[in-house]
Amino acid sequence: MGRDLLSRLIVGARLSIFVGLSATAVNVVVAVLIGGISGFLGGKLDLGVQRFVDAWMAFPGLLILLTIMSIVGPGIPQIIVVLGIAGGIGGSRVVRGAVIGIKENDYFLAARAIGSPTNATLMRHVLPNIMPVMIIIFSITVGGVIMAEASLSFLGFGLPASNPDWGGLLSREGRQYMEMAPWLALWPGLCLTITVYCFNMFGDAMRDLLDPRLRGGEG
Repeated sequence: MGRDLLSRLIVGARLSIFVGLSATAVNVVVAVLIGGISGFLGGKLDLGVQRFVDAWMAFPGLLILLTIMSIVGPGIPQIIVVLGIAGGIGGSRVVRGAVIGIKENDYFLAARAIGSPTNATLMRHVLPNIMPVMIIIFSITVGGVIMAEASLSFLGFGLPASNPDWGGLLSREGRQYMEMAPWLALWPGLCLTITVYCFNMFGDAMRDLLDPRLRGGEG
């Protein structure tokens, strides 16, 4: 069709990274809301929320995404919201564990003993102390979200055909003309692999930097 492959790869990089960062931001917000409230309040609410999270995580992730995307239809806002909420529900487990750990510290018990309001306790003692956990979740989730978006686009449930994202390039031109022009599938796959690998390495580095239990490794 006379389209320039390099230009479509560059535009695809912009779309894939934009969707990855935006969906991961929604992912972190959902995880903090669900996990933070569940871990902070505890009791029957925590029990009910965790049973819902267990049931959600029991279903195959790709099957859930395909089902929801077939209902809402392809599009950039739809895939950002779907990937963000679906990933945030599972990620709430990590935030809940961090909040429960903070509740056992002396400064939290002291704030409760002097009658600190709930909002002040959340803003001054809980959120600042789970910020490293939120940063780690964000950094290690971006690569997986980009891969999930590419998988959905490859299967035809992601971004519309008019958007030249990497998953769509692999599915349409790459798969159809793979034997005649193998570079149509090689370059989008290579770009996707390098980008996800870089984000995964960046996430591991942020985890080693912010988690004091993992410090000590050279480099």
